[in-house]
Amino acid sequence: MDRSEARVLRELLELGRGRAWLEEADDFAAALRAAPRRPGGLLLVGAERAEPWHMAAHLSDEARIAGLGQLSPTLIQRTPRPDAPPHLAAGLDRISAAGRSEAVLIVAEDDPDSLVLERVDDARRQGARILTLGQDVPLSAGLAHESLGVPDNPEAPSFDGAQHLVSTAAVELRPGGLLVRLRRWIEAANGPRVERW
Repeated sequence: MDRSEARVLRELLELGRGRAWLEEADDFAAALRAAPRRPGGLLLVGAERAEPWHMAAHLSDEARIAGLGQLSPTLIQRTPRPDAPPHLAAGLDRISAAGRSEAVLIVAEDDPDSLVLERVDDARRQGARILTLGQDVPLSAGLAHESLGVPDNPEAPSFDGAQHLVSTAAVELRPGGLLVRLRRWIEAANGPRVERW
């Protein structure tokens, strides 16, 4: 899926019943954009059987195009190859060493193993920002500062589609902040605004 296909998916969700999920995804993407404060500060980890290579590649491309080096991720691997480039040579101990100005993004449909969760807990205690993408009711969500679930229903995209939407939204500047959240809250409490004729 390229950027234009992600845009089409976004438009389809905006028109359909996926708008609420998309608003949550935008908030999550804004938190992701703000979490790492320096290049190399975004650590990306997944489940052992499904390392998030795809998300790492897509987020890297989007960050490069937008000139946002802090969003270019370091992919955490269980057994990195010794000859791998620096952004692919980080092992699980790198998560334990994460601290302030860094973020750990867990991208997995199921909870990662206990080795990862222990290291994520270490990073959280040292001040790293923890984000999770993909789990509906995960153990790791208890450790997360921000979490975005991808439910298995027609109102949300696939897990793969969600990764593309979050990557794209993280690098795009969208109107946000307190006023947008306040408008959403008012609409939720009172219903949508009705235009008078």
